[in-house]
Amino acid sequence: MSTDRPSHFADTPQPPYYIVSFSSIRTPGDNGYGAMGERMETLALAQDGCLGLESARGADGFGITISFWRDEKSILAWKNVVSHLAAQKLGRERWYEQYKVRIARVERAYDFHASKGDALAEHVD
Repeated sequence: MSTDRPSHFADTPQPPYYIVSFSSIRTPGDNGYGAMGERMETLALAQDGCLGLESARGADGFGITISFWRDEKSILAWKNVVSHLAAQKLGRERWYEQYKVRIARVERAYDFHASKGDALAEHVD
């Protein structure tokens, strides 16, 4: 099996760290969403304390983006970035029928890699 494909997983450190889970249902049409989403991802990843992102969206418009953060201070700083505030406003006006934000502290994390021969081995952090 080839390992050349890109990973969809953020490379997170040992816990503890924080996650911000953003679940949403999109409105029909793009309406500038794709370009803004790319800008927000680039901007978020450049923020001090951002550890990475994972995102997926289904054909039905439901999506989840999880961002990983060093601490709550970093999350609050990101929430108040002017460009991010503008994107939040546009999201409520144009792009989302509904969304939910959840913030949590990760205490434990583990993973599995079939391609590395880990038949049943889970790596506990």
